[in-house]
Amino acid sequence: MLIVKNLTKSFGNIKAVNGINFCIDKNGVTALVGPNGAGKTTLLRMISGFYMPDTGEIKINNFNLIEERLSALNSFAYVPENGALYQEMTVIEYIKYMADIHNLDENSFVDNLASLVSELRLQDVLSQKCYNLSKGFKRRVALAGALIHRPDTLILDEPTEGLDPNQKFLVRDFLKGYGKRHTVLISTHIMEEVEAFASRVLLMHHGKLVCDTTPDGLKSLTPANDIETAFRSMTFDK
Repeated sequence: MLIVKNLTKSFGNIKAVNGINFCIDKNGVTALVGPNGAGKTTLLRMISGFYMPDTGEIKINNFNLIEERLSALNSFAYVPENGALYQEMTVIEYIKYMADIHNLDENSFVDNLASLVSELRLQDVLSQKCYNLSKGFKRRVALAGALIHRPDTLILDEPTEGLDPNQKFLVRDFLKGYGKRHTVLISTHIMEEVEAFASRVLLMHHGKLVCDTTPDGLKSLTPANDIETAFRSMTFDK
């Protein structure tokens, strides 16, 4: 579970996040959407512990991120847009390194590795150096490393950006399955992605949460019943 209460963050005179409140439980994927500069990445960086909020509270799996930082950080995984791999490691070395960070025992590592390799189709690249991987494989390896300890909460920034249609389908299908048993929050600006596998939409604009609904609920806000039209109507600054 992820709980955000009255979260704010400013950079000089710019209020990047302004009084955000929401709660996300299991049983689905929540999509955080908004135009460039809406505050999505700043919000994710606060939730993941990279930024300290000016005000507000974040609870991850009932751990307060400020007061119980280590317990909170150990209970979730965050994958930034660039993936953040160690390029000189092989894929298996990287995933094992991530497992060791979380003190995962050998039996759990072997079991989790086997399922992740199968689900994300990494069988053919385990011995390859990370710098040799395609963008699609880098995304999947970063996801496998983040999930090797099976965290209760998963947070992803633009998880399918730049992937080909087959890779997008694979990642989306995996995340839909993971979201049935865990809390999943993704940031995206791709409305096709929201319709494809999100069950809830949080729409940000100018640092504020302006809509909390479902993909169908967002579409219904315009006569055209089109999600991109609805997005533009709520975020386009004339």
